[in-house]
Amino acid sequence: MDFTLNGQTKHFDGDPDLSLMTYLREQEGITSPKDGCSPQAACGCCAVDLNGKAVLSCVTPMKKVGDGQVTTTEGLGEYRQEVFANAFVSKGGVQCGFCIPGIVMQSNALINRNSDPSRGEIEQALTPHLCRCTGYKKIVEAVQCAAEAIRTEERVPAPQGNGKIGTRHPKYKAQDLVLGQHKYVDDIRLAGLKHGALRFSDHPRARVIAINSSAAERVEGVLRVFKAEDVPGERVIGVIRQDWPLMVAEGEITRYVGDVLATVVAETEASARVAVELIEVEYEVLDPVIDMHEAMKPEAPHLHEAGNILASTVTNRGDIDVTMANSAYISSGIYETQWIEHGYMEPEAAIAYPSDQGVEVLSQSQGVYDDRIQIAKLLGVSQEEVRVILVPNGGGFGGKEDMSVQGHAALAATVLGLPVKFRLTRDESILMHPKRHPIWMDYAVGCDAEGKITFVKAKFIGDTGAYASVGMKVLERSAGHATGAYHVPVTDVEAIAVYTNNVPCGAMRGFGVNQAAFALESCIDDLCEQGNFDRWQFRYDNAIQDGDMTATGQVIESGAGARETLLAVKDAFYAARYAGIACGIKNTGIGNGMPDAASAEITIVAADKIIIDHGWTEMGQGVNTIATQVLANETGIDPAIVEVRIDTAAEQEAGMTTASRATSLVGNALIDACKDLKRDLQNNSLADLVGKRYRGEWVVDWTTKPGAMVEKVYTHYSYSYATQLVTLDDDGQVAKITAAHDAGKIFNPMLFEGQLEGSLHMGLGYAISEELVMENGRPKSTRLRQCGILRAKEMPELEVIGVEVPDPYGPYGAKGVGEIGLVPTAGAVANALYQYDGIRRRKLPMKMKKRRIKR
Repeated sequence: MDFTLNGQTKHFDGDPDLSLMTYLREQEGITSPKDGCSPQAACGCCAVDLNGKAVLSCVTPMKKVGDGQVTTTEGLGEYRQEVFANAFVSKGGVQCGFCIPGIVMQSNALINRNSDPSRGEIEQALTPHLCRCTGYKKIVEAVQCAAEAIRTEERVPAPQGNGKIGTRHPKYKAQDLVLGQHKYVDDIRLAGLKHGALRFSDHPRARVIAINSSAAERVEGVLRVFKAEDVPGERVIGVIRQDWPLMVAEGEITRYVGDVLATVVAETEASARVAVELIEVEYEVLDPVIDMHEAMKPEAPHLHEAGNILASTVTNRGDIDVTMANSAYISSGIYETQWIEHGYMEPEAAIAYPSDQGVEVLSQSQGVYDDRIQIAKLLGVSQEEVRVILVPNGGGFGGKEDMSVQGHAALAATVLGLPVKFRLTRDESILMHPKRHPIWMDYAVGCDAEGKITFVKAKFIGDTGAYASVGMKVLERSAGHATGAYHVPVTDVEAIAVYTNNVPCGAMRGFGVNQAAFALESCIDDLCEQGNFDRWQFRYDNAIQDGDMTATGQVIESGAGARETLLAVKDAFYAARYAGIACGIKNTGIGNGMPDAASAEITIVAADKIIIDHGWTEMGQGVNTIATQVLANETGIDPAIVEVRIDTAAEQEAGMTTASRATSLVGNALIDACKDLKRDLQNNSLADLVGKRYRGEWVVDWTTKPGAMVEKVYTHYSYSYATQLVTLDDDGQVAKITAAHDAGKIFNPMLFEGQLEGSLHMGLGYAISEELVMENGRPKSTRLRQCGILRAKEMPELEVIGVEVPDPYGPYGAKGVGEIGLVPTAGAVANALYQYDGIRRRKLPMKMKKRRIKR
């Protein structure tokens, strides 16, 4: 059959059921349609135009393409490419970018049939699409901008900026993201590239008796089957605790259905996947431990040698019994939260290939230096023999901190001496990678007759699943934020992370703090009702100020901005009929006795080219943009000539991109690097400095461990603060979220707003719709559509209010922004719903009567 592709006639005589997406990506080399979930047809990342209509190419068979016209972003023409690219960049409608090419094609089709679409019409048209980064608001604004330009036959000016701190500087290399020209790992093609597939466990808990791969080895194109015994180094790895085997060996017991038993490497991915299904495994099936409360009992089977308690954190001060007895009002209850799938649009992938020094890995990880450490252990080689190059990824949110396929790719490439790619399907991704912790919370909060908080008593039990990941730190963070953004004189807090045979749980935006905030803020509203206190005034009177203590006993010496965020929503709170309010606090930096450190290097390559090397992962949040802005702000250098790289070969070591710390660490490191550069620029031009390098660093090695006997407690070097207001309409549906956030210093208002709007989207979904249901140690569904992620037409109005109370340690006074955006949201929604119907909700998600949220 013949058809037209981007204006060129094509002939196809292959499998008529082959998907159009596969044809475009694998046979034509057109990778702007992204594979986010194929063949689930849930995310929209693969959308292309077929005969004037946007279609999902992952479920469009080639037999439907005959005599048709297929258009991808590459075929839009120069004018429309420019319009869409500039509109999305100037309006901030692109973050990680993975979903945007599909949205562009959907928007183009909409504009062709409706040259002046309303906001509601755009939102409706975007129903097939998911975006996990933006909250959709800026996407809709970008589509409106593009539509107006096309209707009036005008151009959208290319966004410009001087990089100064506080300006809406355009996102680094964002035009390529919009049009799908950025190459994510799965888009990269190498000569001679081989493909791998994983054989997962069939049971959450079973002894592996035998693994028979003989049938798989006979499949045409198969190069090798790898098993546990093929790992030359340390087979058991982990980010913090080494308890997660790359592959489970014969004779060992599986711990969850995402455990890998073997891998297949073949000439093609199709051959590898056919072969991996032929691997036969003999098991002794055992009863899984799936309830965290049962797992804590002495008689429960030990899932790890040391038992089922991964970690316990205890903090307390004052006499809790006396204080409780003397409190005028007490609110108490059991609160529960759910498993949450991260839902980043780009599934996991890695490519590895041999090099003269050893092995090189193209990774989408949130920590390439941590990847290097673990890969070196697996291979039994020095870290110098492993190079990990970051490929900016399609979203992370904490879910790409643990290694997934990087180790498998590195092992196969090293043994075979060939380049190898491993990629996960969406079903495999949901099955394998760690989730947000479900946490059971027993909360009690008291106050006196004047409305001053007297105590907080809380116990957290979190299901950390099969492996540690960073579960001990998540529950530690729940405990450390148990008192929220308030001064509480007496505390009694315990947090326990428990192993089960459920999917592992690890880092996810909010990192245990949003769970605590949901319970605490619900209790505070209950106290206000008991004592007839004004809900806004109660929070203002108790809000933490400079000189007050956090839950851990740290005294906030400077930068407390909770009251300022409350003031920012005060008028709107009193004007609303059904209003829910909640405050939040979130650490910046890992702290708790662990160092936060980073270095960065500036290289003058030419008079018109400068390279910044740092170690932080770009995953849509804009850390590379921040890096260019700091350099421009310090030196006046044009950011247009700056290139940013993240590559372990540069040895600009950084830890995991987590804890909202990248801005402060890379910012301070670059400010340090710029000191000598600024001095040299006083008497020299850039041309005079070609070949020179300027290195800077910033290290926080003075935080204190939980329970340490020290004169002063420094749990974290910085905190950010927020107040969110959720208002309902007369039908009890969420009409608007107003979010006032103290960022210390807003580097880039467009990035600031975008981060928070995306956080509000995630936080609202957490509150009312999202849940990964587990049944007998397995996800009930591995379909992205079943995860409850809200779509554009389901989002309410969002208003972000920036507050700036400078932090003493952040660059220019900046604080973290990435995580706190969803910390107060569920509590605010719960409190709004209570104002509407008088029902106190203590379990997430709080299912709404209507799934569609009214505008």
